Amino acid sequence: MTNKTPALLALEDGTLWPGTAFGAIGERTGEIVFNTGMTGYQEILTDPSYHGEIVVMTQPHIGNYGTTPEDDESGQAWLEGFVVRSVSPIVSNYRSTMSLPDYLDDKGVVAITDVDTRALVKHIRTVGAMRAAISSVNVDADRLVEMAKNARDMEGADLASEVTCNALYQWEEGWPDEWRVGKERQADPAQHKVVAFDFGIKRNILRLLTDYGCTVTVVPASTSAEEVLAMDPDGIFLSNGPGDPAAVGYAIDTLKELLGKKPIFGICLGHQLLGLALGGTTYKLKFGHRGTNQPVQETDTKAVQISSHNHGFAVDADSLPDNVVVSHINLNDDCVEGLRCDELKAFSVQYHPEASPGPHDARKLFQQFVDLMAAQKA
Repeated sequence: MTNKTPALLALEDGTLWPGTAFGAIGERTGEIVFNTGMTGYQEILTDPSYHGEIVVMTQPHIGNYGTTPEDDESGQAWLEGFVVRSVSPIVSNYRSTMSLPDYLDDKGVVAITDVDTRALVKHIRTVGAMRAAISSVNVDADRLVEMAKNARDMEGADLASEVTCNALYQWEEGWPDEWRVGKERQADPAQHKVVAFDFGIKRNILRLLTDYGCTVTVVPASTSAEEVLAMDPDGIFLSNGPGDPAAVGYAIDTLKELLGKKPIFGICLGHQLLGLALGGTTYKLKFGHRGTNQPVQETDTKAVQISSHNHGFAVDADSLPDNVVVSHINLNDDCVEGLRCDELKAFSVQYHPEASPGPHDARKLFQQFVDLMAAQKA
């Protein structure tokens, strides 16, 4: 890298993490979190679930394979800042159209390299996720610590309203043929109408719903139950998204009206909102789960899936009513990773079966949703 502009990351507890600027020049505040994925930085940058967060990558070398437009998970980069140990000056990928520093500059993402990310992540694990400020325009330490202390708190923040679409739209794109390898399944013919709530939805979720035979109408987070039922869908999907689920009260109220009327499938924030609508509560994790290597176990079969995660909140198992089953748990800390309510034809998972990035162990959940809609229609 030729740019040697100094940059500084400051946490609200007063700790300082100096480095070198790359990407866009500027300053931002957000919640400092870390992701343990070895690949997938572009998907992380464009995942709306990271809105409001400054993300630290634990993989030391980032940017090796550049960026390509097909790998974006939304139309923009959503996170507040990006922190790495060493950004690669070399791009080694025939698909790449732009280097990571140029991509971040183009997307307006403030980033910092040459940071001791191992020490930083150990600090976050010890103290917990907290507010932070990152700057490449003014590295005055006292000023940045004060900015961090005054930054928005993730608890109580409705961020879904800031990332959702402005109006409903139809989605028709499935998986690109060049992504299919070996015996990868082919797209099913369209059989089921799905209304997908956009709380910060990822494109690969929409591609997989399409591949599994769904015609998908994506609707804003504030869409009412009456509007959804007027579309007469076969099923309702609840997407991932950022922020505190308990703050998205309008969506919880809508789900209470929809429960039992149509099959429902939720992922990530959608899972948390379903848990709240069913009568449970949520809580904030100390530093959350973010990465592509989290072990999740099905409580019925004891089968283990390696899965992709991005969440700072979780559903409290003890708060769920008797008719709700905890279907999946995290083997690292036993937190709820899935639930279902058979009598209301609703189920959800906290993790990301659509991957992007990550393993595809849990993709069968999309088939489970399709089977639930087919049984309802029959």
